[in-house]
Amino acid sequence: MSAPKIGDMAPDFELPSHEGGTVSLSQFRGKNVVLYFYPKDNTSGCTLEAEGFRDREKEFEELDTVILGVSKDSIKSHSSFALKTSINFDLLSDPDQRIHRLYDVIKPKKMYGREYMGTDRSTFVIDKTGKILKEYRGVKVKGHVDEVLGFLKTL
Repeated sequence: MSAPKIGDMAPDFELPSHEGGTVSLSQFRGKNVVLYFYPKDNTSGCTLEAEGFRDREKEFEELDTVILGVSKDSIKSHSSFALKTSINFDLLSDPDQRIHRLYDVIKPKKMYGREYMGTDRSTFVIDKTGKILKEYRGVKVKGHVDEVLGFLKTL
């Protein structure tokens, strides 16, 4: 399967949320969605990114946009992370990396000379009809939330 591109319908999915129950992308039709993939709960970059989305959530809400964070971490890990950082949006668990692969965000990585397959920090902006309007791959955390908000304000 090829990676979804701008203009494509975003692949639908259903994943468990730290808030309880499951969340599907299609349940948000009629709203814009910021779907972001991050490597790991409770790490410095991922915490800064989540807090950035948390702190600007009202601005996203005013733009009729919901935020969904996805990582390979468990619901238990997400719940602890959300409680510790007061996250106010759904964190979705994808431990088998099925949705990561669907969005083509699993990439070769290298740390301390060791190679492994890991999450490429990525964000997708999906419109109210379910179409991908913008994608950010290889995201650098600093300034990213501002960049996404700036894009949404042009719609």
